[in-house]
Amino acid sequence: MRTTAISDLKARLSEHLAWVKRGEEVLVTERGRPVARIVPVGPGVAEDDRLRALVARGVLRPGKKRSGKALGRLPVCQVPAGAVLRVVAEEREDRV
Repeated sequence: MRTTAISDLKARLSEHLAWVKRGEEVLVTERGRPVARIVPVGPGVAEDDRLRALVARGVLRPGKKRSGKALGRLPVCQVPAGAVLRVVAEEREDRV
């Protein structure tokens, strides 16, 4: 963990944030006493905040919680071997 004074943090904020982006914590001190800690954001946190904001504005409505059993009832499609390659080749022939 890195330690920095408030004055140094203000002077070199971008440098300290670069350390945080690499996964390191920064302890901020005032007159030698800890006052704050800057830590990396966990994965998905920013996305969660963005979704919560959209729900609060009424732009997005959260889905209903359901079990995954519904997907198990879907029919399985059997595609003959090579069919996808043939379709792609046909599509590409039209572009020439």
